Amino acid sequence: MNTFIVFLIVVYAVIGGVSSLYLFFSMPAVIIWKIYRKFKYNISLMD
Repeated sequence: MNTFIVFLIVVYAVIGGVSSLYLFFSMPAVIIWKIYRKFKYNISLMD
């Protein structure tokens, strides 16, 4: 039973790490993309 619990903890840690890395890289990318569109196409930052 102890091995199964350790396995679950490892799986949940990997899932949490992957989702955190996704947010860490995607949020700045979206912000940079919106700023780029603002200056190149004069589109609002809220669109």
